[in-house]
Amino acid sequence: MDHLTENNLTAKTLEYPVCSEWKENPEGSMFHLAHILLVLGFMGGSGFYGLLYMFSFLTLGFFCYSIWAWSDPCTTDSFSWTFALFAFCLAQVVHGSYRLRSVTFDKEFQDLYDYMFKKLGVSLTHFGKIVECCEGDIYTIDKDHCFAVEGKTSIDKLSVLISGRIRVTVNGEFLHYIYPFQFLDSPEWDSLRPSEEGVFQVTLRADNRCRYVAWRRKKLYLLFAQHRYIAKIFALLVRNDIAEKLFSLNDKAFDIRGFRYDLRLPSFCHGPETEIENTSVSQPVLGQSETKPAERDS
Repeated sequence: MDHLTENNLTAKTLEYPVCSEWKENPEGSMFHLAHILLVLGFMGGSGFYGLLYMFSFLTLGFFCYSIWAWSDPCTTDSFSWTFALFAFCLAQVVHGSYRLRSVTFDKEFQDLYDYMFKKLGVSLTHFGKIVECCEGDIYTIDKDHCFAVEGKTSIDKLSVLISGRIRVTVNGEFLHYIYPFQFLDSPEWDSLRPSEEGVFQVTLRADNRCRYVAWRRKKLYLLFAQHRYIAKIFALLVRNDIAEKLFSLNDKAFDIRGFRYDLRLPSFCHGPETEIENTSVSQPVLGQSETKPAERDS
């Protein structure tokens, strides 16, 4: 009998307590507000700003939950857990805010990121390293001042025009314009190896007041060695810029009949033969054709 009574008592204690009656009043407003904030927090997306959004709402949600759990005098477990989660989310918000401060740029650098780097999927963190490489400096060229002079200015940096317009000439003859968010010296940069040195073969003169950003050659190659991803991004941007400059030159190239040249055709790259070459080739052929009838007569 003693074993039966003990088993019955243990079975009764293990049973889930049955609710005798429903509460007439719902939980307080702080309880419902906490769950609303938690739902909004879990709807946050990915990425840097998505994480900042998510942890901000989770911090507010767990804070409201901790206030509600504090009002329950029967247990301290709910309060302890919710307060610990509140502290963890708050630490994430502080860390994210610090990172956001480190990737906040001036307007001109922000425009540069939006126009050139954002469409390639470059993160703000990587762009911050690019800005650090140029030390965050923006340079100015006054009207009619030269950025480079053909045969004199050395190629020691890579530059992007932020505002204004640059005229490119060679031997005083106009070639093309450089507009904002285009490289000033992409052909020169791509023509040299890291260990080589050279000078500009064209003259770059400002049509109006211009502003540009420049990266020193050695510092930029050091950044490429540390971050191969950034090196690939710059290689893509530079070669795309060179292609745009070639097509801008192609728009001004016409043949005698007024048709535009096609860069893919070999005739555009190789000019016609000179008269001396034509005569030197044609004379032996004519000589052979004149001697053949004489040989037949003999």
